[in-house]
Amino acid sequence: MGIGVKSFAVIRGDNADKVNVALHDLEHYGRMRFVSKPKRIEPVYADNLLVSVAGVPLKARCNSAALVELDNNAGAAISKLRKIHPPAHVVIVSPRHDVYDELMDKSELYPEFERSFEPQHH
Repeated sequence: MGIGVKSFAVIRGDNADKVNVALHDLEHYGRMRFVSKPKRIEPVYADNLLVSVAGVPLKARCNSAALVELDNNAGAAISKLRKIHPPAHVVIVSPRHDVYDELMDKSELYPEFERSFEPQHH
């Protein structure tokens, strides 16, 4: 039961392991609830989403990317994200961003992101 409007997290990383760790960190340390299973998206698309949402030129391309719908509004998600430091770049997309409706329409079409990562317990 989120607060009205949901948001998306776009996770961009050097590799799938870093994206997996970031997804784990969002859930466990950021206490964010995922509405659906994370989806695998093309790295180039994730890079384009970053440029569109952040409004800044791309500094580095990613090699792996995921998209997940959050049961948190964008403001809450961003404030939680600031408290954790995932090993991948996370971009929060809210309804005020032009690409939000496109993500709402297409998110179910993407394949599931393989979450084979098992956190190391020391």
